[in-house]
Amino acid sequence: MPALASHRKPRTSVRTTTPAVGLTTVALASVTLLSAQSATAAPAEPRPGIEEVRTKVDDLYRQAGTATQQYNRAKAASVTQRAKVDALLEDAARRTDKLNEARRALGNYAAAQYRTGGIAPTATFFLADDPQAYFDQDQLMDRMTGQQQKAVADFRTQQSEAATKRTEAVKSLETLTESQATLRSSKQNVQTKLTEARSLLSKLTSEEKDRLAELEREKKAEARVKAEKLARQQAAEAEAERKAGEEAAKKNGGEAGGGTGTGSGPDSGYAAKAEKVLAFARAQIGRPYVWGASGPSSYDCSGLTQAAWKAAGVDLPRTTWDQVEVGTRVATADLRPGDLVFFYDDISHVGIYKGDGMMIHAPKPGANVREESIYYMPIYGSVRPV
Repeated sequence: MPALASHRKPRTSVRTTTPAVGLTTVALASVTLLSAQSATAAPAEPRPGIEEVRTKVDDLYRQAGTATQQYNRAKAASVTQRAKVDALLEDAARRTDKLNEARRALGNYAAAQYRTGGIAPTATFFLADDPQAYFDQDQLMDRMTGQQQKAVADFRTQQSEAATKRTEAVKSLETLTESQATLRSSKQNVQTKLTEARSLLSKLTSEEKDRLAELEREKKAEARVKAEKLARQQAAEAEAERKAGEEAAKKNGGEAGGGTGTGSGPDSGYAAKAEKVLAFARAQIGRPYVWGASGPSSYDCSGLTQAAWKAAGVDLPRTTWDQVEVGTRVATADLRPGDLVFFYDDISHVGIYKGDGMMIHAPKPGANVREESIYYMPIYGSVRPV
């Protein structure tokens, strides 16, 4: 029997290369897309040069110094305002006690009136929240004894004074809240600036850090040369003054007073205080700069100057902005040991002049109290505190 012919359609062969072709197409498309994106993307920012980094870091530290002074001022204001608020609240409490005493006195009169025949208009007057208003309506004052009138007057006085003190306390609390808000804002500002500076420094390579250190050494060397020049100038002036004094003494046949800080007189008094100031400042060398600190284990710039002059019996304000207003302004050429030297146009830094163009100061975060040329930073001006 002949074989039957198959009526099934021949099976269509499956091409196994289709998925590979599909993947290749997707890959090519992706490469093309990425290439197009790369061509249109903004070029990467060039890496800042070491000089630019140094300038930015120095500026951030200076801004942090300014914010530190804002923090110090807000902190001092907050402490002062807190003491004022506490005093006002205590005063308000005392006056409230007196008001209650006056109210009890009125109550005693009302009770006596009740015991003698019921609540009369006079007793109602005593018990009123505002006896004066009741009096204004009923004209009862002429019916009261002198003692009763005094009780009403005392009540009115205590009521008015208690209300006044409560109002003052509320306003003082509002001011305190504002000071504390400024304090928090200044603190955040300091931390932000310091974080930015540290971030910039952390991105430097070892070679860049070496270069930055070299630039710092060059800056210090240049500042020291200027300090030495000032020292020579001041020494020459002092010698000329000494000789002039000797010549005057010979002519007068006696001793010359002089103005060099020796002997007796105003200059010697200042020199004695300055010795105490510098002795204290030298003892702090090596202790860390911490913003907002005023000792004894760490300092910021104005915290150090305040503490040093306190050791000599002189109370200075907390901030550079207030310290620069104390005492007498002096020219850089006329600086004497103990004088305060202020820096930058915003007066955000201060150091204690020690002579020979050098100062002792608390420089910046990451550094310790040290001696340095006054020309290390741009000088704003100088002050002799007393």
